[in-house]
Amino acid sequence: MAEALRLAELGRYTTKPNPCVGAVLVQGDTVVGRGFHQRAGEPHAEVFALREAGTRAHGATIYVTLEPCAHTGRTPPCADALKTAGVARVVYAVADPNPLVSGKGVARLQAAGVVVQTGLMRDAAQAQIEGFLSRIERGRPFVRVKSATSLDGRIALRSGESKWITGQAARADVQHWRAASGAILTGVGTVLADDPSLTARVDAPCVAPARVVLDTKGRLPASAKLLSDDAPTWVLTAPEHVKSLQTRCPAATVWGIAHGPDGRLSLTGALAWLAGQGINDLMVEAGGTLAGALLREGLIDEWLLYQNTCLLGDSGMPVFAGLSPSNMAAKPEWQCVDHRPIGSDWRWRLRPVTATGT
Repeated sequence: MAEALRLAELGRYTTKPNPCVGAVLVQGDTVVGRGFHQRAGEPHAEVFALREAGTRAHGATIYVTLEPCAHTGRTPPCADALKTAGVARVVYAVADPNPLVSGKGVARLQAAGVVVQTGLMRDAAQAQIEGFLSRIERGRPFVRVKSATSLDGRIALRSGESKWITGQAARADVQHWRAASGAILTGVGTVLADDPSLTARVDAPCVAPARVVLDTKGRLPASAKLLSDDAPTWVLTAPEHVKSLQTRCPAATVWGIAHGPDGRLSLTGALAWLAGQGINDLMVEAGGTLAGALLREGLIDEWLLYQNTCLLGDSGMPVFAGLSPSNMAAKPEWQCVDHRPIGSDWRWRLRPVTATGT
């Protein structure tokens, strides 16, 4: 199963909106087939492993990171392929929560006399596809906020200057997180201040993440770099600005989102819309206003923090605008799940601490 998880990672940049999945076929102590899902619409991991194994799949055990599918989508059911090949035993790590699959693959295999077991390395497999699980189970993507800060937690000078707080190695590392995301979200304020392209620049096959702009008042300029044809661009705005934005920025897909109680676009509505577009993992690269709003609404699942040892002091802008806990008991807390040097900077992966502990 560890090998299947390793194989699944090979599809990290290309399987969107599907989860990455790996499979290993074993005959006795010998691996006879390996496979991983490479791209949506193409064969699943089990099929690639069966192709490599050929007749050696008969009587074999397959280890697969996700429950085999039992429905016909753009590809035939994997459960049927396993039955036809004569696989004797199926061991999968995580049950598929998709209603089209959940439990149906297992039932079909068991009805054919195949031994089915689940739960092996479940935690690792769930972590690998947490974005997919979030979209299916919670109706919204897994939200990862990326920040580059000084040692005292500032993302820019008050003038707006922010290039560059962190070094080249950190900026290169960010590209891999972008490539693994289904979409990159920013606010129109960041577009107006920095004019980012928000593309994933990696030396590997990659399904380009969509660029998403929250633009309450319809201010996105037609000259914005993220309107290039390098990747799709989606603009979420108030319904009254949809027509004018679509006319001014015909390269973008423009969608109207209702206002939240504070007069801004509804963040929960925006996330639900993105889930409807098949976005599993959402990378947020924005200023303190949007990051602070996501924090206050409890919508951040992970904070990807790149920290340099410089100081910006009182001339700097905070990561989360509007954060002012009334007392120490109300302060947001984070659990560190990974901390490592990236060139001359440090990268933190932080998860919010909940009332139950983590």
